[in-house]
Amino acid sequence: MAYLLVCSLFLAVGVFAADPELVSDYAADPTATNASFFTFTAFHGDVTAAPGTFMVRKASLVEFPGLTGLGVSMAQLFFQPSSVNPPHIHPRASELLYVLEGSLAVGLVDTTNKLFVQKLGTGDAFVFPKGLVHFQFNEGQYAAKAISAFGSSNAGTVSIPATIFGSGIDDQVLSKAFKVGIDTIQTLKAAFAVKS
Repeated sequence: MAYLLVCSLFLAVGVFAADPELVSDYAADPTATNASFFTFTAFHGDVTAAPGTFMVRKASLVEFPGLTGLGVSMAQLFFQPSSVNPPHIHPRASELLYVLEGSLAVGLVDTTNKLFVQKLGTGDAFVFPKGLVHFQFNEGQYAAKAISAFGSSNAGTVSIPATIFGSGIDDQVLSKAFKVGIDTIQTLKAAFAVKS
């Protein structure tokens, strides 16, 4: 009996950790909906990122309300040479990255602190499991483009460097955690300070 109770609790937690389940075909009034509700046009045209930078265009719940309750989203990624999508996590979704053009070095760190790194070329794909720290880096001399698909309409992104050094965590806490001087922490914080 206790076993069944524990299993029921785990199932309930799993339900709350996912996108809300739809009770209709889609999250809109069918009488007031047309094909535009299901169409996203913000991926038109190429983006030219500044030298050494990374840029992303998202099609998630915020940008595309038609995704409500569907459990999917995507993003276009643009990498100039020597640019990086810094270590980050998606707390609500796994990510499937597909390289459209160029090459990328990708990596993820699992919960045992094991690093997995792979070099990807045009046409290659790589999966990043939900909640694991991962990154992409264009170590080549040409621009690279990729597309990512997510198993949530709102995957969320937590950038590790920006979160740690740009969130206002006390200098002493970070100094002790990283075993470096407060001057080093302040230098890192200055790099992530929000410019007004």
